Amino acid sequence: MATDPTQRAYRAPCPGCGAPVEFKSAQSTHAVCGYCQSTVVRSGDVLTRLGKMAELFDDHSPLQLFDSGRITLDGKEQPFTLIGRLQFKSDAGVWTEWVAFLEDGSTASLGEDNGAYVFTRKIDPGRELPEASRFRLGATTAINGKSYSVAYSGSAQLVSAQGELPQLPPLGHPFDMVELRSADGEVLSIDYGHTPPSVERGRSVLLEDLKLQGLKDESAKEEKGRQFNCPHCGAPVQVQLSTTKSLTCGSCNSLIDLNSGVGGELRAAVQDEPVQPLIPLGSKGQLQGVHWQVVGFQHRMGVAPGDDEHFGWSEYLLYNQKRGFAFLVDSEEGWSMVRPTTGAPQLSSNGRTATYMGTKYELKYSYEAETTYVLGEFYWQVSRGQKTSNRDFASSKGVLSLEQSRNEVTWSAGDKIASDTVAKAFKLDDKKDVLQRDDPGPFVAKSGMGCGTIILVAVVIIILLIILSRCSSCDPRVENCSSSSSYRSSGGSYGGYSSGGGHK
Repeated sequence: MATDPTQRAYRAPCPGCGAPVEFKSAQSTHAVCGYCQSTVVRSGDVLTRLGKMAELFDDHSPLQLFDSGRITLDGKEQPFTLIGRLQFKSDAGVWTEWVAFLEDGSTASLGEDNGAYVFTRKIDPGRELPEASRFRLGATTAINGKSYSVAYSGSAQLVSAQGELPQLPPLGHPFDMVELRSADGEVLSIDYGHTPPSVERGRSVLLEDLKLQGLKDESAKEEKGRQFNCPHCGAPVQVQLSTTKSLTCGSCNSLIDLNSGVGGELRAAVQDEPVQPLIPLGSKGQLQGVHWQVVGFQHRMGVAPGDDEHFGWSEYLLYNQKRGFAFLVDSEEGWSMVRPTTGAPQLSSNGRTATYMGTKYELKYSYEAETTYVLGEFYWQVSRGQKTSNRDFASSKGVLSLEQSRNEVTWSAGDKIASDTVAKAFKLDDKKDVLQRDDPGPFVAKSGMGCGTIILVAVVIIILLIILSRCSSCDPRVENCSSSSSYRSSGGSYGGYSSGGGHK
């Protein structure tokens, strides 16, 4: 456990039940009694009870209080201990932030970020921040001379807490929150629940890199009785992941909204014309060196602006206890493995290119997307008919996708993978033909074309010119001038190809 010998832990009896309440960090002002759930505030050596904290909802995270690990900050490795947990809710979903107590006596946060984890520390923004409403989604702004893109602007509220905590916003009271992301992978969060607003900056981390000790063995739900009857057909429905906000009934395929919890009012949307996933839910497989389990599936349709030709693709939600969530995308262009990015790529002024982590990506497709069918469980509130605006980019290093909803911009990055790799990973050799796609070859290198390629292109151009010349002078009374082999333009729908877009 990380402790600083210069710090003295403070312990006092809970004003509610008398049980000991301990403060390890001098910066902590609040704590939640582990026995009676009283919220207490520390003023000097006096504890005052403010009320009772709402009960925690269990989540999929393997983290728990008093886990210890190590993080490299400013080139130096520091031990830390998780001493508190905060749970927030917004229109974008529900997430957890852990309070980390560092060896130097300061605190930081280890939070969830679109199914992954990010380690953040408080910073001084260097200027007075404008009201949250002044941050326009997708616009750029500068903090301490660095450019950021506005990825989210909305409201959030604290729903529960545990352990030792910093100054808290009022429980259940909405406050404004803005998220900024940079092209080099940083995320900056502005919390307007404090005065002045609290600003934290961080980067994505892998739990195994933090050398954590004390993790839970399993991420599945602990409460065995978390089940209910489907509001549509009455069949029993079992919840597997405790973070689930939407899931489908296994009997009638109705999509059930769990945003209010199992004890709240359940709403079901009947789904007809089911689309069966090629990879069954619950399947386990290893991709890119990580063991994944398929927990969700959704089918989506896209259409380019001004066009009436639709195209479809499927997305499999994958879960790993330490890596969080990822998406396996099945489109006409092939299979790809993508994850939401922590930072936000920098778009060019004309929107034709995007630069992320030093790599430039070229725009391939732009389209409107809609979710048409859902199966399984999801860590965000998914619903049939959800619509987003999407743009897909590509480079020699992989794929990059942008997805924009009403109040959030989400970027995803990943790589194309071969059909055989997918079949082998999930032991679906009997479905190799069904899973087969026209796997794309490697992208053309940026260094240019070789002499052989140039000669080949020149020959093809000459042949095409000869054919076009013949067709332009063709007399159908003498020659066969059929146009049955005419070229089909990809049109506004880009031939129906999509890498699946971004993900919340």
